Amino acid sequence: MRRFLTISVTLLILAAFAVLFVVPALAKHHYGEPSSALSGKNRYSYAAKILWHDPTIRRVADPYGTEKNFTLEQDESPYQLAARLEAEGLILDAEAFLTLLIYTGMDTSLLPGNYKLGPSLSMQSIAGMLQDSRASQIEFIVLPGWRIEEIAASLASSGLLIAEDTFLDAAHSPPPLALEATEASSHEGFLFPDSYILSRNMTAEQLLTELTLDFARNLSPEIKAGFAAQGLSLYDGVKLASIVEREAVVADERKMIASVFLNRLRASQKLETDPTIQYALGYDEISQSWWKAPLTYTDLEVVSIYNTYIHAGLPPTPICNPSLGSLEAVAFPAETPYYYFRARCDGSGLHAFAETFEGHLANGCE
Repeated sequence: MRRFLTISVTLLILAAFAVLFVVPALAKHHYGEPSSALSGKNRYSYAAKILWHDPTIRRVADPYGTEKNFTLEQDESPYQLAARLEAEGLILDAEAFLTLLIYTGMDTSLLPGNYKLGPSLSMQSIAGMLQDSRASQIEFIVLPGWRIEEIAASLASSGLLIAEDTFLDAAHSPPPLALEATEASSHEGFLFPDSYILSRNMTAEQLLTELTLDFARNLSPEIKAGFAAQGLSLYDGVKLASIVEREAVVADERKMIASVFLNRLRASQKLETDPTIQYALGYDEISQSWWKAPLTYTDLEVVSIYNTYIHAGLPPTPICNPSLGSLEAVAFPAETPYYYFRARCDGSGLHAFAETFEGHLANGCE
């Protein structure tokens, strides 16, 4: 009896060792080396998982299905991707697909973009296509109020193959002469906020051309005439629109905010606007933002030509890339007697406007 137990234990140990070696070996045979990002324990775990899901991974969702457009969004996680592929009928099982991605390491090399996928494709084919840099076009979004550096920072996760430094070098050169802003020293202010469908392989110069062309398309003759009616050149109109963009939280207030700044310019009063201070300060490590908030009294004394608490008139360049709404607000401002505004105390994002400094103080929060 004791001998029988000894043999049984030995067989169990041998079986356990066999499993420990056989499972990873089988997974490697079918799916290649596991991801180097997996620890020893996780390597075995995912080897077992991928073998468990192997029958599902090898099946297609619909052998007679047709292709459809599928967009892998920026910052979409592998978990979200797998769930959406299953929901759209392109794969049979999200968990099986996710296991495939993690085991192979493809979860870290997915590229945002627009793809043609069909339910007749295997999971391995779909996973491979979603990391192919030759894939079709990608969506690139420029948000209103972003400065050049924020656009550059978004490139890494966009799917575009443009290095941040390469873009910055190109963007800090003068914009095309066709924009009629000959005094502009950089593209700041002329990179139109919009959603773009772009070729993944485009260069920094091609991207800048696309964004500035969109600006030119949206800058109607009426807006140009509106700038002139306010006594502003095209470049000065864009400068003021960039300030309005950063000041306005609620879109409906843009024209009133523009009227305040125009009234102050006509009266030769300093603009005293916080966003120009934020632009001068640059990146704030504490808030990890290009727009430090709140500002301190010391910040308001920063030595910079962008400090509109010290220097009269408009800043030397736009401070961000304004939306069409802000450009229109400067071209067609509200007619108001106001020279001051400050944030309301109710947290609504709205502002309280005043004609006099005394009224401005009265609008302060207690």
